Amino acid sequence: MTVNGWIQILIFCAMIIALVAPLGAYMTRVFNGERTFLSPILRPVEFVLYRVAGIDENREQHWVTYTVGMLLFSAASVVALYGLMRFQKFLPFNPQDMSAVAPDLAFNTAVSFTTNTNWQNYGGESTMSYLVQMAGLTTQNFVSAAVGISLAVALIRGFARTSARTIGNFWTDLTRCTLYILLPICVVGTIVLVALGVPQNLSPYVEATTLEGAKQTIAQGPVASQMMIKHLGTNGGGFFNANAAHPYESPNAITNLIHIVSIFAIGAALTNVFGRMVGNQRQGWSIFAIMGVLFLAGMVVAYWAEASSTTGLNALGLTGGNMEGKEVRFGIPLSALFAVITTAASCGAVNAMHDSFTALGGMIPLINMQLGEIIVGGVGAGLYGMLLFVIIAIFVAGLMVGRTPEYIGKKIEAKEVKMAMLAILILPLMYLGWTAVAVVYPTAVASIANPGPHGFSEVLYAFVSQTANNGSAFGGLTGNILFYNVTGGIAMLVGRFIMIVPAMAIAGSLAAKKSIPESAGTFPTTSGLFIGLVVGVIVIIGGLTFFPALALGPLVDHISMIQGQTF
Repeated sequence: MTVNGWIQILIFCAMIIALVAPLGAYMTRVFNGERTFLSPILRPVEFVLYRVAGIDENREQHWVTYTVGMLLFSAASVVALYGLMRFQKFLPFNPQDMSAVAPDLAFNTAVSFTTNTNWQNYGGESTMSYLVQMAGLTTQNFVSAAVGISLAVALIRGFARTSARTIGNFWTDLTRCTLYILLPICVVGTIVLVALGVPQNLSPYVEATTLEGAKQTIAQGPVASQMMIKHLGTNGGGFFNANAAHPYESPNAITNLIHIVSIFAIGAALTNVFGRMVGNQRQGWSIFAIMGVLFLAGMVVAYWAEASSTTGLNALGLTGGNMEGKEVRFGIPLSALFAVITTAASCGAVNAMHDSFTALGGMIPLINMQLGEIIVGGVGAGLYGMLLFVIIAIFVAGLMVGRTPEYIGKKIEAKEVKMAMLAILILPLMYLGWTAVAVVYPTAVASIANPGPHGFSEVLYAFVSQTANNGSAFGGLTGNILFYNVTGGIAMLVGRFIMIVPAMAIAGSLAAKKSIPESAGTFPTTSGLFIGLVVGVIVIIGGLTFFPALALGPLVDHISMIQGQTF
């Protein structure tokens, strides 16, 4: 680890902190239906959209109606995207004459982009036409992100409202999020990326002749527009198979900085939205501090592990840290930072292969994902995932002080705790269950390129990534087979929606409750004690349900490396 490396990391942290309050204030105004500086331009468009769709923007919904609307919208998205991929050979904007995507791969991909996972069992430039990339994948990058943000705001309303039967209108929240937040930022961001060298065109691929006289196909297309929303919406599904490691997706350090700041910007700012909507911004900063503690802890371990030499590297006479799989232009600090950010924020975009990390360095992405990606997390999903842990922590605090647990004036009772535990425990059921099946199912085992403990890590990482709606992967696993496409699709659906439904039930339950005043027995939720309590609960629950499984493969890998073995 170097001083220069930490300066780069701290500059990123400072930029995120600087964005939290202003972006949070703007998003609060958007979701409260207040006037913004974009209203003169976008309000007429918003009004037309409501009229065409037959939506009454002022008619709020019960949590069940809100949730059903979200589920139906997501189901329609899966069907539409599946159809685009299956019929892409007959559709326009296909200059490379891409054939129809196989049924099982189309199912996996449709579910992946609808659930904001963006797991890719395919190479984008060799599988998807321009129309599918734009009208299918990029569109889902927008709306799946907007769904997550809308759900987080609905849960915030549950805390903020008193004796209410409604938590907002899903269609209004979805429209405003897309129109006022995601689109304006992406339009400006895309123009900046194009100016910095990211391609944006509809031209056929270019055939080039190398210095050796060989023929090479250089892929291009509408890249910049997909890159901006892929990072801003914490999607991760890239135009190219190599994602952000491809020089067309991230040609220089400035584009890399835009990418990593975009990944954390909205998720971090939602903590401020939470504070503003509940009437106490310190509550939002407290949640942000919890995320920050967990992020910095993982960052220290990952950077240290990658900056340190391993037994295998020392045997080869190589020093200066693990540069395997890293890009020289970014180096170890930014590569480690990118890995921690993308797995903390549910964004599978990578500028270094996670599989090339050291065993302990690669364990940090696993930890981030297995905690439900609550460290800033996917846009919206990170906040409502963190609030589930807060509910459990407040319940524990209530037991400690001998009174009914309460948070922001709302009593936390058995129903909320049961729903929170259901949402949290469904995650290990998915990735541990499917991993157990995969390591004994012959076809799945045959897809593992690295047998042994690291092969186990590859399988575990794949199901953790899909269940956590992340999308990153350890290389070496052939995922494009019927088994992984189907089981991965199921894991993504469960990881997204079985966490959302209990969270919305909690929102409805809290909104209906009366607000109670603070008393001498109220646990302080803006103090360092509260931050420590929540972090402690997260670590304990992780230790009981997550860490033993995730550590098995990486720690055995680490022991093998110490003994001088390679993988």
